[in-house]
Amino acid sequence: MTPTLYPTLMTLALGLALMTLAQNAAAQTLPDVVVTATRTAQPAFDIGASVDAVTGQTLRSAGPLVNLSEALNRVPGLSVLNRQNYAQDLQISSRGFGARSTFGVRGVRLYADGIPLTMPDGQGQASSIDLGSAQRIEVLRGPMSALYGNAAGGVIQVFTEDGPPTPEVTVGYAVSRDGFHRESVKLGGETGQLNYVINASHFETDGFRDHSGAQRDQVHAKLKWSLQDRSTVTVVGSYLNMPQVQDPLGLTKAQLDQNRTQAGANALTYNTRKDIANSQLGVVYDKALSFGEVRVMGYTGQRQVKQFQAIPDTAQGSPTNPGATASPGGVIDLDRSFSGVDARLTWRTQLNARPLSITGGLAFDQMDEHRRGYQNFTGTPGPTSVKGGEGALRRDEDNLARNHDQYLQAQWDLAEPWSISAGVRHSEVKFRSQDHYIALPSNPNDSGEMSFESTNPVASVMWKPLSGTHVYLSAGRSFETPTLNEVAYSKPPVTGWNTGLQASQAQHFELGLKQQWAAQGSLNVAVFKTDTNNEIGVDSNSGGRSTFKNVGRTERQGAEAALQWQLAQRWSMYSSLAWLRAQYRDSSSSIVAGRDLPGVPQQTAFAELQWRPADGWQTALEVRHSGRIWANDSNTESADGYTVWALRAGWTQAFGGWRLNTLARIDNLTDQHYVGSVIVNESNARYHEPSPGRSALLSVQVSKVF
Repeated sequence: MTPTLYPTLMTLALGLALMTLAQNAAAQTLPDVVVTATRTAQPAFDIGASVDAVTGQTLRSAGPLVNLSEALNRVPGLSVLNRQNYAQDLQISSRGFGARSTFGVRGVRLYADGIPLTMPDGQGQASSIDLGSAQRIEVLRGPMSALYGNAAGGVIQVFTEDGPPTPEVTVGYAVSRDGFHRESVKLGGETGQLNYVINASHFETDGFRDHSGAQRDQVHAKLKWSLQDRSTVTVVGSYLNMPQVQDPLGLTKAQLDQNRTQAGANALTYNTRKDIANSQLGVVYDKALSFGEVRVMGYTGQRQVKQFQAIPDTAQGSPTNPGATASPGGVIDLDRSFSGVDARLTWRTQLNARPLSITGGLAFDQMDEHRRGYQNFTGTPGPTSVKGGEGALRRDEDNLARNHDQYLQAQWDLAEPWSISAGVRHSEVKFRSQDHYIALPSNPNDSGEMSFESTNPVASVMWKPLSGTHVYLSAGRSFETPTLNEVAYSKPPVTGWNTGLQASQAQHFELGLKQQWAAQGSLNVAVFKTDTNNEIGVDSNSGGRSTFKNVGRTERQGAEAALQWQLAQRWSMYSSLAWLRAQYRDSSSSIVAGRDLPGVPQQTAFAELQWRPADGWQTALEVRHSGRIWANDSNTESADGYTVWALRAGWTQAFGGWRLNTLARIDNLTDQHYVGSVIVNESNARYHEPSPGRSALLSVQVSKVF
C-alpha cells in the first residue's frame, strides 16, 4: 500500500459514517444472527467485528456442495482457492493468514457446530466439512478471531440444520464435466423430544488434469434432544473416506503453456496419491439458567493418512548404506487420535443499569500421532528401482500436540449509543516427539519437545449514532505456532524436527462501518492493519514436501466492503470487494524487505445480479475476480489475475407431499484458462495449479414429506 492510501481509506470509512449521520433512519430490518464472534446469538449488525453469514440457500445455489470455495468466495477478505487437487485440500486464507499452506488449512480455524475441526497445532481439514446438511456458514475476521486461540487469523464455522417438524427424505444427484458426479440422501425429522438430520453423500471425479481423480464418501449426523429442564443434548458425528486420491502436482510455466491438463513431473512415475479416513464424534450440552447459560462440549476422533510423494529415489539413499542421507523417505503414514473438551459459562446482568454479559471458559485439546516414513520405491535407487510403492522404513516416531486455554470475554452497553467488547485468551501449546527410528551415524535420535505460550487481549468499541448506522474500532493480539507438519522436517542435510521454528505474534487494528437501510439493503466497510513478528514462511518445497522458517516481520494493510441491495421487487444484487497488501518488512537470505508475501491475491471481488421472474424461479449472473498471486518470496514468478463469469438458474416446486429442487450452472462462461492457485516457493518452479475451462452443472433434489 502506498503511504497515503491507508489514511485515505480510513478517511473514506469515517466520511461514510459522518454522511449517514444526517440521514433520517427508518425502521430497520435485522441482519443475520451469528454466534461466532461473541459465542452468544446476536445480530451481526450489533457486533464490533467483521463477521458474515452465508446461508444454506446460498450454498445450494453456488454449486454441487463439494467445496467451501463454491460459496465462500463471496466473503470479502477471505480467499478460498480450489486447487483442483483433492489430495491437498483447498487453500484458505483470511486477510493473508494461511496463504502459505501447501496442505490442509492453517492460520484459519475451522469448526462444525462449535466442535473444532482444527487440531491443537493449528492445522485443519476443510474436506471433513459436510455442506449437504449445512444451515449456514459464519466467517469471522480480524482482531476478535484471536479469542479462538492458536492460529486464529480467521474463523470459519459451519452450523448443521435442524431436522424439519415432519419427517422428510431428500435424494440428490449432481453431474458435471470430467466424470464429476455426486449422489446424496438426507433424512430429517422430529419425534418426541428428538430432532435429527442425517446426510450421506458419494462424490467422484476424474479431474480435468491427468492423474487428478478423486473419490469422497461422507456421512454426517446431528441428533438433538430437548430435555424437560430447558437443556439440550446435541450429538454430532461425521465420517469421511477418500481412498486413492491422485495428486497431479504443480506445473512450471513452460509446462503450463505446453499442456495445462498434464500432471507434474514424477507424478506418474511415483504414482503420487493419498488415502484419507477421518471420523469424529462430539457431544454438546446446553442449559439455560436464570442468569445466563452453561455449555459443555466434548469430542473425540481418529484420522489416518497415507501419502505417496514424488521425492526422487536417488535423494533417499538406502538405510543400509553408511553414506546414505537421513531422508525420511517418500511415503508418509500417519495415524492420529484426537480429543478435547470446552466448558463455558455465560452470565447476563447489569452494570450501572446497563446490560452486561460475561462469558468465561476453559478448553483442552490433544492430538496423538504415530508418524512413519517409508521409501517410495523398492530395490536399489536408480533406473532399476520399482517406483511408487511402499519400501523400507525410514522414520518411526510418536508425536503429541496439546493445548490448554482459558478465555474470558464481556460485552457492555455502557450508554445508549455506545457498547464495548473486550476479551482475553491465554494459550499453552506443547509438542513432544519420541523417535523410534535411529540409524547411526546419519540418523540420530531426534526425540524432543517444543512449547509455546501466549496471552492475547482484544477490545472493540461500537458507536451507534443512528439505528441504522454503527461504527466500530477494534484491536487485539494473536499468535500462531508452527504445526506438527511444519516442524516435522528440517531442511537437508539436518535431520529430525525443525526445533528452530518460533511462534509468530500479530497486532491487529480494524475500523469498520455497518449501515442498514430499511427494506433496501446493507453496506459493510472495514479497513485494517496487521503487524506480525516471526512470521512463518515456506523455506523449501519440492516433491510434495515442505520445510519452513521464520521470516521476521510482515505487514498487512487492507480494506473490505460488501453491499447488498434490493433493486426492485424481483431484482437484487450483492457485491463484495477486498484489497490487501501483505509485505515483508525484514530482509534475509532469500527475502527482500518490501516484497509481497506469496500466495496472497492483492484484490478479490465478487458480484451477483439475481432475478426471480416468478415464484419458485431464480436466475443470477455472477462475476468473480482475483488479482495476481506471487508464487515465491522473490516475487519473480506469479499467477496472473483473472475474471470469470457464471450463470445459474434454479426452480423449486412442491407437488403435494413432494418437492423438487433443480439447479443448472455454467461456470467460467468465457472459457478462461487461468491458474487458480500456486504452490508457494516450489523448489523446482512447479508453482502453477491450473483451473478448468467452461463447465456445466446440473443438480436435482427430490424430497418426500411423510
